[in-house]
Amino acid sequence: MSKIKVAVIPKAGAPFQIGEREMPKPGPGEVRLKVEACGICHSDVLVTQGGFPGQQYPRVPGHEVVGVIDELGSTVSEWKKGDRVGVGWHGGHCFVCDSCRRGDFITCQNQAITGITRDGGYAQYMLARHEALALVPAGMDAAEGGPLMCAGVTTFNALRNSGARVGEFVAVQGVGGLGHLGIQYAAKAGYRVVAIGRGPENGALAKKLGAFAYVDSKAGNVADELKKLGGIKVLLATAPNAKAMAETIDGLGVGGKLLVVGAPFEPLEVSVFSLLLTRRGIQGWPAGTARDSQDTLEFSQFAGVKPMIEKYPLEKVKEAFERMESGQAQFRAVLTM
Repeated sequence: MSKIKVAVIPKAGAPFQIGEREMPKPGPGEVRLKVEACGICHSDVLVTQGGFPGQQYPRVPGHEVVGVIDELGSTVSEWKKGDRVGVGWHGGHCFVCDSCRRGDFITCQNQAITGITRDGGYAQYMLARHEALALVPAGMDAAEGGPLMCAGVTTFNALRNSGARVGEFVAVQGVGGLGHLGIQYAAKAGYRVVAIGRGPENGALAKKLGAFAYVDSKAGNVADELKKLGGIKVLLATAPNAKAMAETIDGLGVGGKLLVVGAPFEPLEVSVFSLLLTRRGIQGWPAGTARDSQDTLEFSQFAGVKPMIEKYPLEKVKEAFERMESGQAQFRAVLTM
C-alpha cells in the first residue's frame, strides 16, 4: 500500500476532507501504527475550530487510538512489529526540560500532543513516538480501548491521584463521555459515588454504573443535595460547563476538592469565601503519560470498566463528529478502520 486514507482539517473552521496521503515512514524514535480504532473527543474541537495556540494545518485529529505496530524507526528497541498499542493525548516529551528532569513528563514544556501538534488517528496509518505508547491488554476490543486512552486515563488518573480514600464520598459531575467512565472507576475503587446530571433520564444509568445516589441539577440546588450527604471529599467535574461546576462548590465538605477534567471555554467563577472558610480547593488534572494509560487499560480490563460507544467508519467522520458535538452520542463516538 503506497497511499493511505485520512480525514484531515485543511484549516481552522473548514470541514473534514477525506483524502489520500503517501504512506508515512517512521523516523528515529517513532513507530508506524496500522490504526484499528480512534475515539472522537470533545478536545478535537481545538483542531476543527483553531482553538489551540499556534495550531498548524493541515492536521489529522485524533488522540484516542488503538492500533498495531507495523514498522519501527531507528533507535526503537522496546517495541516490536505486531505489538498492539494505544496512543493518547500525550504524544511524547522532550526529556530535557525541568519537568522532564523531575520525571513529570505529563507537564513537559515541549510535549507533543497527538492530533494537535502532530497528526493523529483519524487515518488508516499514523506515526507515534516510542515513549507515547501503551500496551493494550490481550483480548481488549479496539473500539472500546480507544476512548480509554483519553476519557479513560483522564478520569482514572485524576481519581487515583485525588487524595480521596476508600469509603469517602466522591461525586462525578456529568454522565457523559468522561463521566460515565468516572462513575465506574470511582465505584470500582471503593468510593461512595454520587452522580450529578441534568434531568432525570440518566439517573437509572448512573446507578447501574455504580453510583449509589443521583442528583438532578434541574430539580433543585446541587450543593444543598450534596450537603445532605455530609459533603463531598472530591468532586470530579467532567462536563464542560463552568457554571455547572461552580454550582457544586458549596457541596464540598471541609477540605473538599473540585477536580476539573472537563474543559469549558468560559472562565470558572467562584466565591473566594466558599474556599477560604472550609479549606476547599480547585485543581485541574491533565490526562496522563503512556504508563498511566497502560495502567488504565489494565485496570479497566481487570475491573470490567467499559465505555459505551457508537461506531462509525472513517468515511462518516463528519456525521460522527457532529454527533459528538450535539451531545447526543451514547457516550463516545469511535471511528473504526
